[in-house]
Amino acid sequence: MDFEQLVKQIEDIHVHLQQYAVRQVNNALTMRNIIIGCYIVEFEQNGSDKAVYGERTIKLLAKRLNHIKGISAPQLYRFRDFYITYPHIFSTVLKIFRSSGDETGQILSTLLIKSGIDETNVEENSLSFEPEILINRLSFSHFVELINADTSLKRCFYEVQAIKNNWSSRELGRAMSTLLYERTGLSQNKELMLTNFKRDHNDITQIIKNPYFLEFIGLEEKYTYTETELETNIISHLQDFLTELGRGFCFEARQKRISFDNTHYRIDLVFYHRILKCHVLIDLKIGKFDHADAGQMNVYLNYYKKNEMTDGDQPPVGIILCADKNDALVEYATSGLANEIFVSKYMVQLPSKDELEAFIKNELNK
Repeated sequence: MDFEQLVKQIEDIHVHLQQYAVRQVNNALTMRNIIIGCYIVEFEQNGSDKAVYGERTIKLLAKRLNHIKGISAPQLYRFRDFYITYPHIFSTVLKIFRSSGDETGQILSTLLIKSGIDETNVEENSLSFEPEILINRLSFSHFVELINADTSLKRCFYEVQAIKNNWSSRELGRAMSTLLYERTGLSQNKELMLTNFKRDHNDITQIIKNPYFLEFIGLEEKYTYTETELETNIISHLQDFLTELGRGFCFEARQKRISFDNTHYRIDLVFYHRILKCHVLIDLKIGKFDHADAGQMNVYLNYYKKNEMTDGDQPPVGIILCADKNDALVEYATSGLANEIFVSKYMVQLPSKDELEAFIKNELNK
């Protein structure tokens, strides 16, 4: 063996074991999520006190489990759908844990048996791959995309293509959003249609940065800013500015991530206003205000209304801060407020438009 061979062998074993580690974490994440989905379905169908909780089960569950990163109401709904869509995967997962010799496997197996769950009642999906192949070749992010397929045949088509072509979840999502299944069905030359679907190269660093992956292994998701360092600095100063106003702003989150399937959005700053008893969502845009900014804030507000409001809370309010080369534009999103008096109450407690414009101008001048 010469020196160059030594370098090559070390590089190869590094890549191989790095990929192995990623597969192991992805497998564990997939198994955890489908088991959680099973627990939810079993409770909704057979829980002794299910009538007490009714349709509120998942929302209440999300609140009780909010100490676990990544456990939110939308995610719990997704876990439930995962179990309903792939019961044959759950059957295999249960067998894996029951045959496991470690203590964790024994404890989990006992809990599942007490829940009355029997994998022998699960019918195999004749269109799908063997569950072991699905678990080993696809991540949970892939399954997030696949459960959106409206037929088993379509889902199987995308499973085959994702595994055959080693697609990332992003590539799978692009194939589904561009109707590759339908276009292939209509094409006279189906092989050419599939060949022409260009795919990106998998980048293991992007896989490891996947929010689901990071949450599961307990690592902090580092904030990344898609615009400029200027925006990052302004957000930091804005956080201090609002806190120092002394009008009831309580800092809650920065770059708060909300997810819809595999699409992730980040709200620049989230405060809870103890006087108004509502969340205040702030989005900063370096540049001219665009109508899409208002639409995006509306999505954030609707998400908070559905998933973050608790008893006694008022509807959230959104503030969009935009700056162009001449001045700053401030827009308050107040849709859904009860009446003009309530709007006035908001305007008294929140910073005035002049204050916010002055802040933005000052930051840009710096």
